[in-house]
Amino acid sequence: MDKKELIETAKKMKSAPSCCPDAQKAVGAWIEAVGTAQEKEAAHKMIAELKEDVTTIDGLIGFAQGPAKEVMGEEKANSLLKEAQEAKAKGEKYCTCPACQAGKVLLEHQADILG
Repeated sequence: MDKKELIETAKKMKSAPSCCPDAQKAVGAWIEAVGTAQEKEAAHKMIAELKEDVTTIDGLIGFAQGPAKEVMGEEKANSLLKEAQEAKAKGEKYCTCPACQAGKVLLEHQADILG
């Protein structure tokens, strides 16, 4: 994946409603640093943040079975649980939200990012 594609993926993650503020900040800092002397440091910080924030499919299932019911209501939580279980059955290893899916791609290409 080339740098342009990685930047576009990072922008998708940053703009996703499900992206947490810490990840938005780290991803934004990396995007701003690309092509500068600060790029490598920003890349390391972004990768570290992504490793903390990108949720596994099992983490999503756990959320949907418990805390999601309080946050989104039982009906939406049950729908999320069903979606997560179906994704896991198909082999998905990460949360299906747009932020985690973009984050997964960035983590898969961290060698390209860290260059």
